[in-house]
Amino acid sequence: MIGEKKLENLIELPQSVLDQIDYWIAKYPAGKQKSAVMQALMIVQEYNRGYLTQPLMNVVAKYLNMPPVAVLEVATFYTMYEHAPVGKHKISICTNVPCQMKGCEKMVKYLEQKCGAKLGENSPDGLFTLRNVECMGACVGAPMMQVNHDYHENLTEEKIDQILDGLN
Repeated sequence: MIGEKKLENLIELPQSVLDQIDYWIAKYPAGKQKSAVMQALMIVQEYNRGYLTQPLMNVVAKYLNMPPVAVLEVATFYTMYEHAPVGKHKISICTNVPCQMKGCEKMVKYLEQKCGAKLGENSPDGLFTLRNVECMGACVGAPMMQVNHDYHENLTEEKIDQILDGLN
């Protein structure tokens, strides 16, 4: 298993992180460990308090035997990867047409007021990161947002209050 190899700059990642990556590598045929790149990046991002750095992406590249630029391409293409520190709770709100038609602009303004940050920013207290996304595939429940890993649909100001009040 790849996790048993001690490659030089993998010292930064604890064995528990490597074990999680190896779990995903094992789902693919031998020699196809590159297929686990998305999960490896998610695992490393979570380990690093919610964001990726270039040195961490380089470690993933070396571990999966990939060119660093190939890992960077994945990490910068998908919006689920962060490249700067984020708040304790990441809030992504859909601003695509179906959500716009159902009032997402009003929900965005309300969220910005409640969290004390604009879209694309972290709140001053470090609790929230607000970001807009183009689509999360939940158009039937528009307007919607994702808080950390949970989807919340049919948003109203009252529902937003309940969601934010329920966060620890």
